[in-house]
Amino acid sequence: MKRAGLLLALPLALLAAGCGFEGTVSATPETVIGKVAAPPSQAVTSLKGDPVAGKAVFASAGCGSCHTLKDAGSAGNVGPNLDEAKPPLAKVLLRVTYGKSSMPPFKGQLTDQQIADVAAYVVQATGG
Repeated sequence: MKRAGLLLALPLALLAAGCGFEGTVSATPETVIGKVAAPPSQAVTSLKGDPVAGKAVFASAGCGSCHTLKDAGSAGNVGPNLDEAKPPLAKVLLRVTYGKSSMPPFKGQLTDQQIADVAAYVVQATGG
C-alpha cells in the first residue's frame, strides 16, 4: 500500500515541479496602451436611429466643427471627411460612443437614442 501511494505521488510531484522545467513560471500580464474599445452597448445597437433627429444631434453636438459633411453644411478638418469615408453604421456607433484619437467619446454626453440617431444620419447622408 505504501508503494502504491508513492507511485501516485511521483507523477503529481513531477507535474507540480513543471515536468522537469527549470526556472520560475509566473503569469505575464499583457500591457494595453490606450483604451480598449468595447462594442457599443446592446441598447445602442438595438435602437433604430432616426436620421432627421440625427441631423439635429450632429449640429447640436458640434460634429461639424471637426467633420466635413456636405448634407450638414460642415467643413471641419480635424476628423475624417465623412463624405469621403462613407463609414458603415457599426463604425459610426463605435466612434461616437467611445471616440478615437482626437475624437472624444460621447457616451454619457448623448443618450443611447441620440447616438443611434446621429449614426443613422451620418450613414444616410454619406451612403455608408
